Amino acid sequence: MKYVLDASTGLKWVLPEPLADKARQLREDYRNGAHELLAPDFFDVEVAHALARAERRKIIPVGECGKTAGRHHDTAPQFHPHRPLLARALDLASQMRIGVYDCVYLALAEREGCEFVTADDRLVNEGRPTRRFWSAVGIRSTPA
Repeated sequence: MKYVLDASTGLKWVLPEPLADKARQLREDYRNGAHELLAPDFFDVEVAHALARAERRKIIPVGECGKTAGRHHDTAPQFHPHRPLLARALDLASQMRIGVYDCVYLALAEREGCEFVTADDRLVNEGRPTRRFWSAVGIRSTPA
């Protein structure tokens, strides 16, 4: 299966959060060749930002952000440039009334004809009027 993976799911690979076991199973399946994982090229920046925030909130110890990010990079998804997706992402953001960053992921899933996997309940709830969302392996996913 091919999936577009967002940073909220990738973050669960390295942080002790609800549904982390499901996200880690998805990563393990990816490592074993069962899935193809895709993401926009800013995925790592979003994950790094969230890790720095987790450090400030004392979810991870001070000084662990870089080490944790390093563990995350060992199984990064296949990156795709965000610029070719931006026009469609802006259209989706306008239609769905959600953030452009989120819509870049959706535009990639649409272009690739695959599902979008997110652990962001806000995105799932806000996107519901224009997209059909469903739960996959305990994380949120939407068909393209």
